[in-house]
Amino acid sequence: MERIFKKHKVCAILRGLPGRVCLSYAQAAYQGGIRIFEVAMNSENPIRQIETLKNNLGKDVIVGAGTVTTLERCKMATAAGAAFFLTPSVSEPVLEYCRRHDIKLLPGVMTPSDVSRCLEYGYRTMKLFPAGELPLSYVKSLKGPFDGTEYVAVGGVKGDNILSFMKSGFIGVGIGKGLLPEAYWKKGMWEEASEFVREMLSGV
Repeated sequence: MERIFKKHKVCAILRGLPGRVCLSYAQAAYQGGIRIFEVAMNSENPIRQIETLKNNLGKDVIVGAGTVTTLERCKMATAAGAAFFLTPSVSEPVLEYCRRHDIKLLPGVMTPSDVSRCLEYGYRTMKLFPAGELPLSYVKSLKGPFDGTEYVAVGGVKGDNILSFMKSGFIGVGIGKGLLPEAYWKKGMWEEASEFVREMLSGV
């Protein structure tokens, strides 16, 4: 996960999108420069969404499954061919499942205890959530005692604060609602959406 985020920096989080716009939304983000996509497992028909993105976007796209909070969701995401999993919190059954099946995982952490538990399972790159509710200096505080760890900021990330997170020591970010103005995807303004994403990534 460290290698993926150091190369691409920004992950588009697809959560709660109507199935009819999922592919167009993702295509607009792809045209704007996004290469990492997370489909939340509590979205509408997430398995179909994962398969649709894998089959219709470029070969350079990496599609993962988010909100993988249970073993049932682990198995569903595996069957759909998700390239990596993300969790909002530390779940030992999920950590063990991913370690046993050699699945790339970005586990959600907030506290030093969370970080310690993930390290016990061999995961050194983690998702700090909700990053927007914490001081920007918090990530450096975690890196002090936990040398060699890396973090991706998720929660509260928007186009106008990506650089602040990156300058604070994060290797990447995940953006959900802040990725596109709602009017763009509701009105099918896909060219404008692509340009919006392209502008957002221009300084990253």
